[in-house]
Amino acid sequence: MAELVTVARKGPVGVVTINNPPVNASSQAVRVQLLALLKELEQDGNVSAVLICCAGRTFMAGADITEFDLPELPAPHPNEIHAFLDSMSKPVVAAMHGTTLGAGLELALSCHYRVAGSGARFGLPEVKLGVIPGAGGTQRLPRLIGLQKAVAMIDSGEMVSAAEALDSGLLDAVLEGDLADAALQYTEKLAGTHPGPRVLAYRPYSADTAQQAAAKELLARLHRPGRGGHARRQAVEATLQAGQIPFDAALEDEGRRFVLCRDTDESRALRHAFFAERAAARIPNLPANLTLRTIQTVGIIGSGTMGTGIAMSFANAGFPVVLQDLNEQTLERARKQVQTTYNAAVAKGRMSAEEAARRSALIQTTVDDTQLAGRDLIIEAVFEDFEIKKAIFRRLGEIARPGAILASNTSSLDVNVLAECSGRAGDVLGMHFFSPAHIMRLLEVVRCDTTAPEVLATIMQLAKRINKVAAVSGVCFGFIGNRMLEGYLREAEFLLMEGATPAFIDQSLEEWGLAMGPCRMIDMAGVDVAAKVVIEQRKAGNLPDDDTYRIVVQTLFERGRHGQKTGQGYYRYEGRKPVEDESALEIFRELGQKYGVKQRNDITAQEVVERCLYPLIAEGYRILEEGIAYRAGDIDVVWLHGYGFPAYRGGPMFHAQTVGEHKIVAAMERFAAERGNPYGYWDIPQSLAKALTA
Repeated sequence: MAELVTVARKGPVGVVTINNPPVNASSQAVRVQLLALLKELEQDGNVSAVLICCAGRTFMAGADITEFDLPELPAPHPNEIHAFLDSMSKPVVAAMHGTTLGAGLELALSCHYRVAGSGARFGLPEVKLGVIPGAGGTQRLPRLIGLQKAVAMIDSGEMVSAAEALDSGLLDAVLEGDLADAALQYTEKLAGTHPGPRVLAYRPYSADTAQQAAAKELLARLHRPGRGGHARRQAVEATLQAGQIPFDAALEDEGRRFVLCRDTDESRALRHAFFAERAAARIPNLPANLTLRTIQTVGIIGSGTMGTGIAMSFANAGFPVVLQDLNEQTLERARKQVQTTYNAAVAKGRMSAEEAARRSALIQTTVDDTQLAGRDLIIEAVFEDFEIKKAIFRRLGEIARPGAILASNTSSLDVNVLAECSGRAGDVLGMHFFSPAHIMRLLEVVRCDTTAPEVLATIMQLAKRINKVAAVSGVCFGFIGNRMLEGYLREAEFLLMEGATPAFIDQSLEEWGLAMGPCRMIDMAGVDVAAKVVIEQRKAGNLPDDDTYRIVVQTLFERGRHGQKTGQGYYRYEGRKPVEDESALEIFRELGQKYGVKQRNDITAQEVVERCLYPLIAEGYRILEEGIAYRAGDIDVVWLHGYGFPAYRGGPMFHAQTVGEHKIVAAMERFAAERGNPYGYWDIPQSLAKALTA
């Protein structure tokens, strides 16, 4: 067994160091070695105090999640270690740096003193994996910082800073300078003292009536279990037990609730999403010892909403940016948007005025495209006009420095053609940001047929530096996300022509779990933007030869109903509030009559969900068959981070496994029989059809 936990005796202090890269996760091997060394130090007469710390970039940042799938956690259970810490006669100090999360914070809570460096952060994020703290977190934390603050941390799963932790009582001290030296000095002063009432398990505790009432009020507001609220409910209920029943009984109750949560579809989906996000960053079959390109400066062409948002994404990460546009008025709007965004962040306390000024200063604007010539990365972010984009890439091929990476922010156009236009195809790929680009975390990285391996790898690494979750797509219409979106939007439009209202469609899908239904989504993004994509793709021959295909959005566009920006789209808007609009409903009825679509009054929410989601899922299977995506999990990452797909359902491809592929096939066959299938809308992908014979 590898040596993951070591001890060094420094005067009266036994310094225990956990070294289990990359994040010092709690695993069976770590627990076995840690418990053995703690027992050894308790018996050592030359040791009067114990200091627990971790090597590398962080204190223990959670548990080995793969152990969740085991029927029982391999011994020793963390509670056995924590109970031994409770019983130790010598003071034990946890010295924390980096991120102390989950099992790491539960270990620290079982120590008698807690100190940290000023940059440390702390959290119990288990609800984000569909479980609850399972080793005393729901019982020790409220005893230390009170029920209200404990519930807030456990229910949200969010981290708190060292300053916040000190203020709440979670930390005893924030140490300056070298943490190892400062923590050793701190522990030396405690040597020979008895931990006494600092053992949280022994501390008398009861929350006051007001705090209990606040926790119960929160409980009443949580989503129901089938809508992603199961783990959060169990976590709050377990935390409410603190002080109401004996500590050992509360630990048993916590453990029971942990297992109950772990075995739900919600937890399985969230754990899948966790691993899928990490797998998406890995590119298969890269050459060994690949040398990445250096990205220190960025240029962006196009200062509209997307270009400005992309510029802020890079400025937020410390990159100097040149934002270029031929139109000085557009550049002025971009400058004002940058200033407005950063001023708002300052007003909300999310950023200091000095930091806002620093980020703003990183974004320089120009009408002169030669100012881009020396940039390491140049991103084209103009509107979706293929001819304009091709002209830009021809120009970039002339002016960009050798070795610069050239990227397009297109959401659907053929990046292979743009690469060819540049005359340096190996340097080109797609970087599809999602709006608003400085907020949305997804980055769809589009590999051209000719993209050099080091270019693709460089951009995937860069995504982490700008705090994006990246997934790779091959070149096809719409790439991964927008290609799958087409079937979803197609059926939403057919349902409108059959008699369903925008509000009913949106409500059905939002009740199922999507962040926003299709009609509200298009109104917010712009009916004109969506319609122009359809029109452009029809010209390119990428859409079915069907006069009814996406006819609703095209008609709304023709009639000047461009969504929120014009106050009318699928809905009428009172400010930002969508209101059902009879004139829009009349348009849908007119189109239904014109194209012979049968009007119905028996459309159910379940039909809306299946009609919209199953074509989307089927397209995901085709994307895998064609090699557009490396993995099913990559598709899920795109939909979870870019399209508001509910995390507790794991993404469309994971959801297909949860529902059962055979049920999806049966439903698609039923819709084909009921509606006809002249354009192949309900064709079943080969890899999905195998479910019938499996």
